Amino acid sequence: MADNKPELLVTPTEVNDIERLVAAGATAIMIGEERFGLRLAGEFTREHVKEAVSIAHRLGAKVYVAMNAIFHNERVDELADYLRFINDCSVDAVVFGDPAVLMTAREVAPDMKLHWNTETTATNYYTANYWGRKGAKRAVLAREINMDAIVEIKENADVEIEVQVHGMTAMFHSKRKLIGNYMEFQGKSLSVENRGKDRNMFLYDPERDAKYPIFEDSSGTHIMSPKDICIIDELEEMLDAGIDSFKIDGILKSVDYLEEVVNMYREAIDLYFEDEEKYDSKKEEYLKRINEIQPHNREIDTGFFFKETVY
Repeated sequence: MADNKPELLVTPTEVNDIERLVAAGATAIMIGEERFGLRLAGEFTREHVKEAVSIAHRLGAKVYVAMNAIFHNERVDELADYLRFINDCSVDAVVFGDPAVLMTAREVAPDMKLHWNTETTATNYYTANYWGRKGAKRAVLAREINMDAIVEIKENADVEIEVQVHGMTAMFHSKRKLIGNYMEFQGKSLSVENRGKDRNMFLYDPERDAKYPIFEDSSGTHIMSPKDICIIDELEEMLDAGIDSFKIDGILKSVDYLEEVVNMYREAIDLYFEDEEKYDSKKEEYLKRINEIQPHNREIDTGFFFKETVY
């Protein structure tokens, strides 16, 4: 078994969530603003970032700021100023996907810790280690790889490894408003309702009775998974492998829900390190409790942890 417990990372929806989530057991939070980060649970202005760092650090938790948006030429000049700002705030790490962020950080915030996250291309340890040699301290693994691949990557990685263990995931992203065109191309006739994250907009597939949350922001169009990942009853292999960070994604979730989920994962992780057999005996209880608080239209499953991706 690994010597150290994994970080428990969660994405809060607002500053007022932070104290509750850390008290529930989170040891790190990821925040940011829409202009620089993708699919955030909430919008954190510069003033909010300052407040978040103050609260989290007082409670012993880390703060990561998302800068993993897709940047075009006209936005690149904004990176230096924002990186200087979050560096001055003593943020613990920046989450990036675009090399422009990494190169700018080298110039204006050379001591800033960097977490590489493109959401889709971190599928092998060679790639993780490539970005490690470029300056990243952590790789956030793709959601579409299975448990065996995750363990193998951790065994061969020279950087920290982060894995999402709970919440919804992105299925489709376009920089443009392509919802209608995409559905037409797929031969589907799915209706679109509303536009923003706060309006419960979704695509409905009657064939599978599945609702796909969908929203559009300054980064484009996002279609999310119809089910939430939940791996609370299958943590053993990753805990034994020493995965560095478990992420609970809070997008489109209430703070009440997140608080309960964080608390359960905290309890499950601690129990496993205390007594594996006790954890094994409580796994079904954890799963039952999460099912009880799930939104009525969102089932849970194990994502791609135990199946191969079929394209």
